[in-house]
Amino acid sequence: MVNRHTAKKIRKTHRYLGLFIGIQFLMWSISGLYFSWTDIDEIHGDQFLKANVEKAAFSNLISPSLLQLNSEIASLELMEIGKKPFYWINETSLFNAISGTKIEGLSQEDAMAVANKHVIKELEVSNIEKINDTDKHHEYRGKPLPAYVISYKSWENIKAYVAVENGKFESIRHRDWRWFDFLWMTHTMDYEGRDNFNNIILRAFSLLGLLTVLSGFTLWFTSSPSIRKVLNRNKKSKRNEKAS
Repeated sequence: MVNRHTAKKIRKTHRYLGLFIGIQFLMWSISGLYFSWTDIDEIHGDQFLKANVEKAAFSNLISPSLLQLNSEIASLELMEIGKKPFYWINETSLFNAISGTKIEGLSQEDAMAVANKHVIKELEVSNIEKINDTDKHHEYRGKPLPAYVISYKSWENIKAYVAVENGKFESIRHRDWRWFDFLWMTHTMDYEGRDNFNNIILRAFSLLGLLTVLSGFTLWFTSSPSIRKVLNRNKKSKRNEKAS
């Protein structure tokens, strides 16, 4: 059995470790509860999107080989923007698929047409603006820029994002998603970019958490009357065996 001085050190270590990482343990618990009690499809905003987006069909399209390209075609995607066909080539260039005209960025009207194709008609648009950059904490981080942000009249502060370069509907964001994103940051402890699960802070706190638990078990073992009785009984048995 450890002496009183050692037991005091263990108790003190456990107390200060618990105080230091207690807030983070609380955030892990709160975020874990939120994640487990929310529907991930609702967090993604599926309830604000049309269940079935109709795919348009076109005819009389210009051959891609007739387009004025600076390089060979490595990838090609036929897209619909405002009920008109477009070629998205090599993930860099957008062409009208009937006239062959190269398109230098989407207009606001076309962005609205793209959003209306995906977002349920019950939502009313309040504003549309163009953004050219975002930081590491922005809800549109890591996606193509520039982009149009379409805001809707709703207490959930709904925003849809459409890429300017090719007219793709990129994402929809709302209040619950932002709560999820904030709690995800506290869960991963990536306070710089939110999405790195292998950062040093998380690793350090995980190790400290393990030390806290182990010190708690050690503290219980060194201070438990039941354990003490068992150890004392074993000592007496050994003494009796030696005496006999």
